[in-house]
Amino acid sequence: MASLCNFSENSCYGRKELNVLLQLSDMLSEKEVDLDVALELLSEHLHAERVILTLYNRENSTIKIEGSYGVSAEDKKNVIYTPKDITSRVILTGETVLIHKVREEPSFHNLTHATLVIDGMDLSFIGTPVRYKSEIIGSISFLKLYRNNYTFDEDARLLKVFGSMLGRTLHRRQEYAEELEQLKQENSNLKNELRTRINPDYIKGNSSKMNEVFGLIDRVAATDTTVLIRGESGVGKELIADAIHYNGTSERKKHQFIKMNCAALPESLIESELFGHEKGAFTGADKQRIGHFEAAEGGSIFLDEIGEMSLSTQAKLLRVLQEKEIIRLGSTQPIKVDVRIICATNENLEKLISEGKFREDLYYRINVFPIYVPPLRERVNDIPVLANFFIEKFSKHLNKEIKRITSMSIDMLMVYSWPGNIRELENCMERACILSQDGVIRAQNLPPTLQTSLSTKTQLTGTLEAILGRLEKQTLIDSMIQTRGNMAKSASQLGITERMMGIRMKKYNINPKIYKIKEKDGNSI
Repeated sequence: MASLCNFSENSCYGRKELNVLLQLSDMLSEKEVDLDVALELLSEHLHAERVILTLYNRENSTIKIEGSYGVSAEDKKNVIYTPKDITSRVILTGETVLIHKVREEPSFHNLTHATLVIDGMDLSFIGTPVRYKSEIIGSISFLKLYRNNYTFDEDARLLKVFGSMLGRTLHRRQEYAEELEQLKQENSNLKNELRTRINPDYIKGNSSKMNEVFGLIDRVAATDTTVLIRGESGVGKELIADAIHYNGTSERKKHQFIKMNCAALPESLIESELFGHEKGAFTGADKQRIGHFEAAEGGSIFLDEIGEMSLSTQAKLLRVLQEKEIIRLGSTQPIKVDVRIICATNENLEKLISEGKFREDLYYRINVFPIYVPPLRERVNDIPVLANFFIEKFSKHLNKEIKRITSMSIDMLMVYSWPGNIRELENCMERACILSQDGVIRAQNLPPTLQTSLSTKTQLTGTLEAILGRLEKQTLIDSMIQTRGNMAKSASQLGITERMMGIRMKKYNINPKIYKIKEKDGNSI
């Protein structure tokens, strides 16, 4: 006798399925769709252990998880399906795939680390493609307990219906993911092009901070703007100046690039070096001499350590910046110059201004386009790149074949603070290349200053109380050794009373007698 389904009862599968689809439809109609919540609802209806929604990226041909239930956050973020995996097969063939016992299926790679047997029962897999119009854009699949003679027809139908409902939402996400991939690729290409233009042969660095510096160099190089390069000693300010000049306009980079360290010459000679002098301008000036500004005509001049320049020279430099002309020492005739000025300093110019050691008007003239070069400790990701560059450099210079640097050595380099920045790292790698005997840079080849507790894995462990206790005990023992077991002297040396000394000795079970030294006649001293 045929039976009729009573839609008024909650036990009817058709009624339950319709309710689930209505709820899912409401979720998908919201402006911000939470796919994980929708998949959780679907999982409850299907009694599934986990549900996975994947998205196919046409830009890079990858398949990644877009939404899930029962999958860890780490797997959801990192799993990329391989072409030989079942999920890839569903998307590439457009067919629904059913596997009754996934534990026995070799093509089920279990990338999301699912438990394949629960209470002795196998799990079944079913996956179906998600389409938008006629194009496959992803897949939806689930795992649930295997049941003998269960066809999964109703489950497959529900997945297909939900997949068709998801089409528009998933398509928008697909377009967004592909646009993001395009932007990432374009950004990577621009960075590579930028590094090529800036000449990576002498400036090394892939960190975000150095990419910002490369961007500033690229923007200012083609102009005649005055540049102030700031940063600690040893960060490579002169290399930045080189990049600005040699990536400048075609006409300017053809001319001279003169460099001068303002701290290297006495005040009496700086003006002569910069502006030149006439014959007889001062004792020893037996002939006319042109200065750096005239020599750099049409090109650039780099004034390093400008913070060390005297106030009188600063005033004359200000005239060059304002009037584009110089006056030689011993002359009254101004000479027009066309020179780009690039300055550098590791000094705090603002502090020097407040102390009256640097002209405020000159500061505003040279600070037109400041570039800050970060210290090495703020871009530790560049250290391996720089280390390998210096290893290659000194291998050639020393005529040695250095093949590699050990991971422990890299760890030591990356935890060190590098107060001397790149210059210190360069010296460190030169020393290591000299000491290496087997073509490998090892920890023992690095300077003792890099032997930190972190890099050598000898840092103190335990609670603060335990660490302080060990230090206190060792201090007491050291004092007893030094005073040869004399409690009174140790107490005086440590600035505590004999009573407190006795209490601490007892606390740490230290026997003072073992530290007493006996004379030959048997008396203790």
